[in-house]
Amino acid sequence: IYTTAPTVKFLKEQLEKSGCSIASNFIKATNCTGATAGGYLKGQGIIVCSNHLQIQDEVTQVVIHELIHAYDECRGANLNWSNCAHHACSEIRAGHLSGDCHFKRELLRGFMKMRGHEQDCVKRRVMKSVTANPYCSEEASKDAMEAVWDICYNDTKPFDRAP
Repeated sequence: IYTTAPTVKFLKEQLEKSGCSIASNFIKATNCTGATAGGYLKGQGIIVCSNHLQIQDEVTQVVIHELIHAYDECRGANLNWSNCAHHACSEIRAGHLSGDCHFKRELLRGFMKMRGHEQDCVKRRVMKSVTANPYCSEEASKDAMEAVWDICYNDTKPFDRAP
């Protein structure tokens, strides 16, 4: 599975420049159980849940989100996914930088807030992901997200600014 989207190409190039090579099987399509669209698995790559995605734009969105996690893993040698703050930071960055919370996507999900929708969306999605981490209770996830929010939300690497 691959996409030719410019953002995907850019992120792949940035991973390579950071010293993290991407094998041809780094991104795999599979049927998934549960209500997930995809995921990043340390040392294994990206899984795209083809049974939960209807159109190419959805696939591209998942790949971008997961490539940001891969980039975070690449640049942070001490990134520990069982640490709630580390996990929350990467989710904040992926939610903010991938376009997951673009106004159009939020409208399609049924969230119709005019102001502040992007940060609310990122926070909602961070909580959904981090609370699914067996090491992070809901309270620990919320505390971690709040503790790292400013620094992680404003960290736009490898982009010059949030796309």
